Amino acid sequence: MFAYPISVAGIRSRALQAGTSGPLVLLIHGLSSRADRWLRNLDTLAAAGLRALAVDLPGHGFADKGAGFDYTAAGYSLWLRKLLDALGEKKVAVVGTSFGGLVAGRFALDWPERVHALTAIGAVGLVPMGEARRLRTAAWLPEMTRGAIRTRLLNSFVDKSFVTDDLIEEDFRINTSPGAAEAFACLARYYETTIDDDAVVPQLATRDNPFPVQFIWGEQDASVAPEYGVEANRLLPGSRLDMIADAAHLPYMERTEAFNQVLLRFIRDALH
Repeated sequence: MFAYPISVAGIRSRALQAGTSGPLVLLIHGLSSRADRWLRNLDTLAAAGLRALAVDLPGHGFADKGAGFDYTAAGYSLWLRKLLDALGEKKVAVVGTSFGGLVAGRFALDWPERVHALTAIGAVGLVPMGEARRLRTAAWLPEMTRGAIRTRLLNSFVDKSFVTDDLIEEDFRINTSPGAAEAFACLARYYETTIDDDAVVPQLATRDNPFPVQFIWGEQDASVAPEYGVEANRLLPGSRLDMIADAAHLPYMERTEAFNQVLLRFIRDALH
């Protein structure tokens, strides 16, 4: 695995990549997260003959932050298309977790001809969340104290040993870095107002999609309940739902081997 800086549409960011040949898999992190959440998955994908690429989305990680970006699913989708254009990539398998699942889904809706396969993991934005769920997220986005971060991370794992002091401190420093508060304020407004209008599964269900769709959920996800994945799977005929036992909101970190197996099986089937 190697890392390098990238600049797309005036936004500087960071890319983590494993593999230099084979079809590209684009990994999209969640809200207030970053590319290195995929460290347990990148090399496994590369060992299977794929190129795995994770990037810090604008407003997150080591990417530029501040209020000067369109922090909606549409804004992120366009930025990812420009990223692929800059890299000379024509087609990808796109994988997104949590808020990144909405971004991945919107990318697939906007540019279906550039998608081999779509995977959404514990994702928001597949079906409408409803006002109460939206406002809860909008309320915690400004709360980036160490205590608040610890609470959210503990809620994301069954195995609490994943939540170390170093991880909390890293999240705190990144998510209170210059421009982060302004970016999260924009994202909070999106949650408060129009995010449910962008729910992707009802839109996918009306189309003859040229790519297969997979949903992956931790069986004990307390952040985005598994029922959202069950409903998305029901609404989208032909989609696949894989449930990961003994995992919460971050199955790709917590149950890495099981997660990598179901993701790789799906991507291999999509490419052949």
